[in-house]
Amino acid sequence: MRLEVAGRAVTLSVVENARARRMTLRIGAGGRRIGVTVPPGTDPRAVERFVARHHGWLEERLARLPDRPQVRPGVKIPLRGVPHLVVHEPERRGAAVAETRDGVAVLAVGGDRRHLPRRIADLLKRAAKADIERLVAGHAATVGRRVRAIRYRDTSSRWGSCTADGTLSFSWRIMMAPPVVIDYLVAHEVAHLEEMNHGPRFWALCRTLCPRTDEAKAWLKRNGDALQAIAFD
Repeated sequence: MRLEVAGRAVTLSVVENARARRMTLRIGAGGRRIGVTVPPGTDPRAVERFVARHHGWLEERLARLPDRPQVRPGVKIPLRGVPHLVVHEPERRGAAVAETRDGVAVLAVGGDRRHLPRRIADLLKRAAKADIERLVAGHAATVGRRVRAIRYRDTSSRWGSCTADGTLSFSWRIMMAPPVVIDYLVAHEVAHLEEMNHGPRFWALCRTLCPRTDEAKAWLKRNGDALQAIAFD
């Protein structure tokens, strides 16, 4: 569900949690998302009333947040964890490319300035397809499970998902994170092919697939909202 709060378009996500005793609100993803955690079986109308009662609180908190960082020439955008300077070269043709110039990591983007954010997003999508498909193949072979399909989206509520039929989905924004974090996310979703839960057996498998799971999970918790906040539109 989309909401307009304090002049921002935000996504409202509702998550049931068996341990929840009451409804709680959380602002995440750099102000792009509002999360509501509810006890199982909560009436959707009760959720709507809860959010409406806290509209003033949400407006106050969102108004304090800085504007979303815009992708533009001169800023640095991370690619696989390495900050890259965005350089606009109008005369250049073709897709955005990652280069190193005099020891500086650069994202070179040609064409009309208006299309620069989209072209960098497209670069991240291409990188995601290349890296994630390779990682999925390796981890899926380890667990002996078949992957039905791999999809890439710009989701503000989660970094990845796995369905019962074996379809894996990933946010292409994960390509801004370091390689170990990308590997962890893929291992996490592939582990769900075997264990559709977050129990001890799931985490044991996740750590087998990605030994640095705890480190990567902590990095994503610390830095994930900052990556989600970057505006590519």
